Amino acid sequence: MNFKNFLSKIDGYKKVQLGGLEAQFKMAPKLRLKYDKDKIAKNNPRKAAVLALFYPDKQNTTTLLLTKRASYKGTHSAQISFPGGKTEKNDSSLQETALRETFEEVGVKPTDIHIIRELTAVYIPPSNFLATPFIALTHQRPVFKINHEVAEIIEISLSDLLNDQHLTTVNLSTSYMKNIDVPCFKIKDHIIWGATGMMLSEIKELLK
Repeated sequence: MNFKNFLSKIDGYKKVQLGGLEAQFKMAPKLRLKYDKDKIAKNNPRKAAVLALFYPDKQNTTTLLLTKRASYKGTHSAQISFPGGKTEKNDSSLQETALRETFEEVGVKPTDIHIIRELTAVYIPPSNFLATPFIALTHQRPVFKINHEVAEIIEISLSDLLNDQHLTTVNLSTSYMKNIDVPCFKIKDHIIWGATGMMLSEIKELLK
């Protein structure tokens, strides 16, 4: 999708009803389906926020930013995610958390980012986070400056996100599950699943 066309639809994106859990659960691993609102509340999850940032590439194609996490001794090592992280004491809101973390991880200044809207929070069982996504835009492709938490910048086109041919299932093993089939997006040989896949599923329905 041309970025000018994307911009023309922003007012509509702000008003349309979110797909919520129904949209997210289309891409949810079985592990996540075991948790209802009561069980999540009982676990007292930590709050976090992430940013789904859209911008034009050199051909003026609408592009979405993802990152590959650096390898570390932790639950989400080397996984694909949105820039974001846990709320800190000085954050005045979840939106501020998402903007701060995006600046820290990939170097995009909050003043260059326009928030479109907040999406449905996603519970992440392995790390006990409740992560709230925000979709946003910037009018130019950023000059990225990644920190130690990020191994790689991943850019996908909105057209690829909306293309159902990129939906599939893969068998994965991680530190917290073994040989489990999970739904995912497979775009440019990148496997995008779990909480990020669930967020993308709601974004996909919203932007359709």
